[in-house]
Amino acid sequence: MEWFMDLNPVLQGLFATIFTWAVTALGAGLVFFFKSVDRRILNTMLGFGAGVMVAASFWSLLNPSIELCAELGYSELILPAIGFFAGGVFIILADKMMDKYSYGVITKRDETSVDSVAKKYKKSILLVTAVTLHNIPEGLAVGVAFGGVAAGIPSASIGAAITLALGIGLQNFPEGAAVSLPLRRDGLSVGKSFFYGQLSGLVEPIAGVLGVVAAITVRSMLPFFLAFSAGAMVAVVGSELLPEASIENKSLTTIGLILGFITMMVLDVALG
Repeated sequence: MEWFMDLNPVLQGLFATIFTWAVTALGAGLVFFFKSVDRRILNTMLGFGAGVMVAASFWSLLNPSIELCAELGYSELILPAIGFFAGGVFIILADKMMDKYSYGVITKRDETSVDSVAKKYKKSILLVTAVTLHNIPEGLAVGVAFGGVAAGIPSASIGAAITLALGIGLQNFPEGAAVSLPLRRDGLSVGKSFFYGQLSGLVEPIAGVLGVVAAITVRSMLPFFLAFSAGAMVAVVGSELLPEASIENKSLTTIGLILGFITMMVLDVALG
């Protein structure tokens, strides 16, 4: 682990987000063994991922944002609140744009009677685009966490940044499966289903590097970036993970949520 500690923060952010992408690919790889997964298992995993992200949004992002505001002489209430709100609104607007685009595609299909193969490919693109969009703030969050360490935030530590990467990686596993398995059920080949599933996580290393650079070069705006990432992650949980997981088996989803939160809390305390 010492070799990782000695790396440049940009490389730390890059390797950490490559890990989160790799876990996405691992989840997508379930398609090589199963055409579908028991819905109860998937709901529990999605609930677990939601708990991880909610816990990480506070301990690894929002709390450091508040502490850095105090150090920089900013209001400990206003800037974190604005950043958190902006991150949530970003995800909400992105969802609305995707919904509008998807509706337009469906309408066009009905009017032109596009063949079933084209429909499946279009559905694949929309699904991957939606998940990829949600992975951007996750990659930024990891990058900003490592950048925060380099920027000298009192509560920021390599352990906390690693914990955040582990937590996001854990929730990326069911996310990868949630993309690849439905595509396989819709008739796409195993190879294409896996490709699209892992593709949704490739944006995280890019966003991670950008997050580190932004945190280091624009330290005065770091509280906003941290809070923005926290708000975006909570919005992803509220708009995507929990609604999807709660369609059935709400009790299992809730248990997964609690276990995910506890896991992230324990990791943060142990490594932070």
